[in-house]
Amino acid sequence: MDGGPSQFLGPDPAAFETLISHLMSTSNEQRSQAESIFNLLRQTDPNSLVLKLAQLLSSSVHVEARAMAAILLRKQLTRDDSFIWPQLTEPTRAAVKNTLLSSLQNEESKSTIRKLCDTISELASSLIPENLWPEMLPFMFQCVTSNSAKLQESAFVMFSQLAQFIGETLSPYITDLHNVFLNVLNNSPNSDVKIAALSAVINFIQCLSSSTERDRFQDLLPSMMRTLTEALNSGQEAIAQEALELLIELAGTEPRFLRRQIVDVVGSMLQIAEAENLEEGTRHLAIEFVITLAEARERAPGMMRKLPQFISRLFAILMNMLFDVEDDPAWYTCETKDEDAGETSNYSIGQECLDRLAIALGGNTIVPVASEQLPACFAASEWQKHHAALIALAQIAEGCSKIMIKNLEQVVAMVLNSFQHPHPRVRWAAINAIGQLSTDLGPDLQVQYHLRVLPALASAMDDYSNPRVQAHAASAVLNFSENCTPEILAPYLDGIVHKLLFLLQNTKQMVQEGALTALASVADSSQEQFQKYYDRVMPYLKAILINASDKSNRMLRAKAMECISLVGMAVGKDKFRDDAKQVMEVLMSLQGSQLESDDPTTSYMLQAWARLCKCLGQDFLPYMSVVMPPLLQSAQLKPDVTITSADSDDEIDESDDESMETITLGDKRIGIKTSVLEEKATACNMLCCYADELKEGFYPWIDQVAPTLVPLLKFYFHEEVRRAAVSAMPDLLRSAKLAVEKGMAQGRNETYVKQLSDYIVPALVEALHKEPDTEICVSMLDSLNECLQISGQLLDESQVKSIVDELKRVITASSSRKRERAERTKAEDFDAEEGELLKEENEQEEEVFDQVGEILGTMVKTFKASFLPFFDELSPFLMPMWGKDKTPEERRISICIFDDVAEQCRETALKYYDTYLPFLLEACTDENPDVRQASVYGLGVCAEFGGAVFKPLVGEALSRLNMVIRQPNAMQPENAMAYDNAVSALGKICLFHRDSIDSAQVLPAWLNCLPIKSDLIEAKVVHDQLCSMVERSDTELLGPNNQYLPKVVSIFAEVLCAGNDLTTKQTASRMINLLRQLQQTLPPSVLASTFSALQPQQQLALQSILSS
Repeated sequence: MDGGPSQFLGPDPAAFETLISHLMSTSNEQRSQAESIFNLLRQTDPNSLVLKLAQLLSSSVHVEARAMAAILLRKQLTRDDSFIWPQLTEPTRAAVKNTLLSSLQNEESKSTIRKLCDTISELASSLIPENLWPEMLPFMFQCVTSNSAKLQESAFVMFSQLAQFIGETLSPYITDLHNVFLNVLNNSPNSDVKIAALSAVINFIQCLSSSTERDRFQDLLPSMMRTLTEALNSGQEAIAQEALELLIELAGTEPRFLRRQIVDVVGSMLQIAEAENLEEGTRHLAIEFVITLAEARERAPGMMRKLPQFISRLFAILMNMLFDVEDDPAWYTCETKDEDAGETSNYSIGQECLDRLAIALGGNTIVPVASEQLPACFAASEWQKHHAALIALAQIAEGCSKIMIKNLEQVVAMVLNSFQHPHPRVRWAAINAIGQLSTDLGPDLQVQYHLRVLPALASAMDDYSNPRVQAHAASAVLNFSENCTPEILAPYLDGIVHKLLFLLQNTKQMVQEGALTALASVADSSQEQFQKYYDRVMPYLKAILINASDKSNRMLRAKAMECISLVGMAVGKDKFRDDAKQVMEVLMSLQGSQLESDDPTTSYMLQAWARLCKCLGQDFLPYMSVVMPPLLQSAQLKPDVTITSADSDDEIDESDDESMETITLGDKRIGIKTSVLEEKATACNMLCCYADELKEGFYPWIDQVAPTLVPLLKFYFHEEVRRAAVSAMPDLLRSAKLAVEKGMAQGRNETYVKQLSDYIVPALVEALHKEPDTEICVSMLDSLNECLQISGQLLDESQVKSIVDELKRVITASSSRKRERAERTKAEDFDAEEGELLKEENEQEEEVFDQVGEILGTMVKTFKASFLPFFDELSPFLMPMWGKDKTPEERRISICIFDDVAEQCRETALKYYDTYLPFLLEACTDENPDVRQASVYGLGVCAEFGGAVFKPLVGEALSRLNMVIRQPNAMQPENAMAYDNAVSALGKICLFHRDSIDSAQVLPAWLNCLPIKSDLIEAKVVHDQLCSMVERSDTELLGPNNQYLPKVVSIFAEVLCAGNDLTTKQTASRMINLLRQLQQTLPPSVLASTFSALQPQQQLALQSILSS
């Protein structure tokens, strides 16, 4: 291929065709040479290149060359970096459009036609919306109505691909389209054309914006379903499966389109699922359709719950699939790789679908069906049925947890009885169920049934003839103890630890691994109670760590690391210190050796190091130089991603690699290697751990870690990575700030903290702007708040402005999510269960607003009055939250925001009293105690700082506070905080507005409420105020002839007896001085009668305090 690039564009087509064939060459050198020539032509003469491709497409005799020309044209006409259209002249554009359409009419090769359709659609999607290809729609209509099956199919394929771009353009032709679709679905003899038409209809329905327009296509549904049933009846299962996949897409995106005919549609699908003569793949797709409908909660809430007869049938179908398990001898070998020996694809799909069905429909719907069908399976003589019932219980537990917790006795009894079953696989399934139930129904299960469950698991560990059962019993101990308090575990520890040590010496690696993870979990859950086993356990663990060096033992060694580090954390630094050094030496030598990329040691080691750091604290610093380089390397891993077009045939090959996960984003399908992501997430979590634990000691690494983690705030491939990056932000800032304050920052000063803050805070705000997940939004707001508390005054005005703007957006977005949910409640089938789920989703919005409130509180505390212009900007977003239609939590947060403003900005906040105080007074008698607490606290603040502005409201404030204090259940635990804050507010009115009240009545009433004991912060303030008033000999407080003095003495006595809870040390010593003065000045008889009124233990305590 010598000579200049222009030779390929000459009149002889052969040279260009050779160039194109070289692009498909298997020789790397030939291919890359051809690629550089092709790219050069693109840059220097795009018009000729595109015309040459078009010529090749229309006239080459080689089918591969025509197909390649179609693919290359599509690449040039895709709207991305290589989009060439804008550079082409008008004649070239016209020629390309004409050639594409004429080639489609003349092409005979099916796969080239498909590629041509892709190319035409790609270009049309850019041009039709701008009305730049007027011939295209008439051409498609002409093809659809022609009598060539090839053209009909092509036109429908392009309709499908273009629906989202041209839906609006087609609105005027809805009636024509409807008739075309109906005609083809009912009358075309060609199944490929029908499937293409089905795809076009479904894509078209999805792009119609109004339900009225969608409903005009309702009457196509029977014909759409007939495409499926005809294909099945004529034995064309491949066609039927294509139809099912399209209908599944419809069920997921437009479930309500199916609603009027739901009984027929779901009935047909269940019939397919029950038909034993059909291929498994077909039956599985029919099940997938019904499950997808059940899961379409947002679009059709409650619709499937209205069909109990179908749910019962579906459950039976899934149970039948679980029966399909074989007694494969490989299962008994106890090799990890044979874990699912004997499990068929029916079995695994049945398992997955039960889980999804229960989560989608909830316990009220599923538990009655399970209660009806499972007893027969438990009673059956075939082990497979008994096994299936146990697997089913484990699978539905997550979705049915609330209802199953109410029937725990039945559930636990069924499972524990199966521990005695003669068949080992049934015993394994019973243990498996206990493990799963411990996770999904904990901690209720642990609290109520530890007496029965732990002994059952302990005896299952003795099943020496079935090591797989033993290993699984150890794993279930892990699940049980994860949700368990040390008190529950304590009585069983001797027996469990003894058995697990025994299993550690088993010859089967799977049993050893199970025992290691169980030991780790038991240590983690029992904490310091594990100390007494330490000396027995640690030698075994160290032996495994040192000796399991063979490739086949890698997992065993990794689990030993995990176990050692968790045991170390449980027993604490002093007990673990000597062994820790030895363990670190082993880890360091492993770290230095070249581990293979799939070695589990890496990830376990990252976590073990971090736990050792948590255990040893600052003593860990010398090891950081060993730990950090590989950790940073893992955190910086690039995701291993392959991107294809969502509708392309070259599916990402998932079959050979279980660690690939695919997600569809817009029109791209993205395949990601999950093992890389998991290692990255682990590493980011560990970085967080070190920064949090080592504080200023982490300083030397900040300059490398910050640029690694900050960009990961927007790492959308993996939530865990984002979460870790988010929670690390305040840790990094705190570490820098402490290092500067303690002079450990190599001479750097506050400027460095400001630079870091200027890097982190805006990045967090920007990430928050783009974050799709509400839960992570909450974490981001929380982290932002912590960062603001650390950076404080270092923020400049533009940063504050951007934060405030983002908070407005957060509040607006949250409100619109709530509005969308409120819309859902209007759906035809909305029911109580949906209502429950909505409530849970809305609770997340309360967390969002709670964090917004926290951030505003921090800003007000930091910037005081200079923040008020921003507060004014936010007011329109905050005021609606005071409304009666808002939840108590939302009202409480809005009141707290005002409380903060009034308290921090004092006289500059007086201008808000007119607006906010009426709300505050009204909220004092809200039925929610938390709202009452925030309101009465606010009244106290306004009484203290409101001066003349508050004066006219004193009477109203007193009567509101009186209502809170005198409420019959005021002292009940849930009301106690509101009560204490009302008493505190009353005290402030006595202090700051004495001239506006009837002191003779109000002061004794206040004294009568003391001491307060629930809100320990307010208690200290109030008791200090009382102390000052007595020191001043406040006559109105002490009453005529000091008649209230005995009450004061008893309050002091009670406060002093409570240690440091109800008062500060300074106030306590002032109280003691006052009591000593009273001893000197009061007549002994008065003193004696005052003391005798106290409780005996208070008298003793006072005597010892006063005499010491």
